[in-house]
Amino acid sequence: MKYFYLLLIGLSLGCTKNTKSSGKASVKKDTIAIQVAPIPLDGKKANYLYTFAYNCVDQEYPNKLNQVLGDGSYLKTPQALHPAFYGCFDWHSSVHGHWTLVNILKSFPEFKHREDVLKKLKTSITESNILKEIEYFDDQYNKTFERTYGWAWLLKLSESLKDWNTTEGTTLAKNLEPLTQLIEEKCIEFFNKLNYPIRVGEHPNTAFGMSFALDYAKKYSPKLKQVIIKQAKLFYLKDKGCPITWEPGGFDFLSPCLQEASLMAKVLPKTDYISWLDQFLPGFRDQPSNYISTVEVVDKTDGKMAHLDGLNFSRAWCLNQIGQTLNNKKMLTLANTHFNASYSKMDSGEYAGAHWLASFALYALQTGQQNM
Repeated sequence: MKYFYLLLIGLSLGCTKNTKSSGKASVKKDTIAIQVAPIPLDGKKANYLYTFAYNCVDQEYPNKLNQVLGDGSYLKTPQALHPAFYGCFDWHSSVHGHWTLVNILKSFPEFKHREDVLKKLKTSITESNILKEIEYFDDQYNKTFERTYGWAWLLKLSESLKDWNTTEGTTLAKNLEPLTQLIEEKCIEFFNKLNYPIRVGEHPNTAFGMSFALDYAKKYSPKLKQVIIKQAKLFYLKDKGCPITWEPGGFDFLSPCLQEASLMAKVLPKTDYISWLDQFLPGFRDQPSNYISTVEVVDKTDGKMAHLDGLNFSRAWCLNQIGQTLNNKKMLTLANTHFNASYSKMDSGEYAGAHWLASFALYALQTGQQNM
């Protein structure tokens, strides 16, 4: 009987509080936004993260070209082949290094290193450099170069430049536009002809490529948006019981299950999404920490093993996006836990992680801000 009265009191207080906050009528429990304080994107973090990208966007070596050689004439330096995106060890890391710098300037217009950063951006993203990049993608042996990971990051960079309502943003977006259009076309062609999604935890993951490309397409490419939504439903709508407890693989920097769940949160209406998610990841909404926990890199000199720090960050952004869609406090809390697990370990002095992790950390922070 004692617990019955306590329950009545608790329910009464809850109803009173909800009625008072609405001013008109009680608010249903499932419509109440659950607040979890996001990790702040402050000036201190911006100054820390910018250094990684700033130092590597024009660092040519070491470099992994990942090219197909047609003959001896293909043997050229990274900068000769990719005058815009030759730094940061590989092409895609250079692209998201540029994205990192752009987004720091967008978030902090008075950033103390603004002029130095702008100088590098203006040096690399020029009209002539971008046309040279297009020549590489048009080569008969390299038409699939950076499919789809680098493509997705290129669209993400273009999205940020187009959203950056400044003279510099407008100019850089215009310079990048020919390559943006080419990548749009490549995405449309590839997603339309792909029979089966690629479900790995590394670069070719289809859900990741679609998710980033969809963010761009919702604003700037109706045709690409239509293709992604159609194909995402075709690929993923019937999926059930994703084996998330099998994750991670030793070299993963993406979670195949969470990347798919994050994409579908952008594709489906909320009610449909909840029904889909409960079949795709049974029990995950209620107790996400029962299924995944933070991961640790045991050898930061090993470029593949260093991927796992990126996995903490990419899980964080997926958990933020899913958690915000569902107003799920446990997911948002787990996102913060994953972010914190790797953020303090980025500055190890090892280029294997330093050349790319800042972009993953920054994107995780950005997705967290959407909960504010």
